[in-house]
Amino acid sequence: MTNIGIYGAAGRMGQAIAQAAHEAGIGLAGGADRAGVTGDIGGMQIGSDQEILALASDVLVDFSSPAALEGHLDACLVADKPIVIGTTGLDATHHALIDQAAKIIPVLQTGNTSLGINLLAALVEDAARRLGPDWDIEILEMHHRHKVDAPSGTALLLGEAAARGRGITLADHKVSGRDGITGARKSGDIGFAALRGGSVAGDHQVILATEGERIELCHRAENRSIFARGAVKAAQWLVGQPAGRYDMKSVLGL
Repeated sequence: MTNIGIYGAAGRMGQAIAQAAHEAGIGLAGGADRAGVTGDIGGMQIGSDQEILALASDVLVDFSSPAALEGHLDACLVADKPIVIGTTGLDATHHALIDQAAKIIPVLQTGNTSLGINLLAALVEDAARRLGPDWDIEILEMHHRHKVDAPSGTALLLGEAAARGRGITLADHKVSGRDGITGARKSGDIGFAALRGGSVAGDHQVILATEGERIELCHRAENRSIFARGAVKAAQWLVGQPAGRYDMKSVLGL
């Protein structure tokens, strides 16, 4: 039986992943969180030693914080264990660390572990490729009031999919938070808008609009269990894979 270790175990996603693993009949090696955090996960006390958890696990799942990522990667490298990274708010430095680790261990990093969202990303990429540059692309997302990063990791995942379809780089065409006299929309821009409020688990909408018509592709997450189930499925898939960097498309066979 595969035994999953959870980084960020005290958080809402950590607890949801433990529950999803239990429901799927997957073993739980335990959980770790930052020093001073107390509680339990799956009936086991949450610890703070990242390496001990990595050694006890067949695969790690990380839904903690960007600041903790380097330590978690180091622990997995020492233990020679694969890791699924669902933490959002990562920057170029974090991605460089992931690239380095992926030369030695299997690493699956994604802005969203929902199977539905990742299928949506594939549809967005295909639509962007087929429709051409005269179709404007805008991405709207809404999350609960406690979310600290914007645009969401999922919105960026969808933006990257659109950019791949267009054969462009998202960093060169991303426009966020328009305000004031912004001027006319530039051709090729990929726009982002972020809403925050209530307890929304995650709503994402990709709008492709041209003269006289538009296409709206959307996904609504009703609760966190969909992300937890996807994370468990990703963890099961990652065990036994060769070193490398993966995403949810690999899990879905896309």
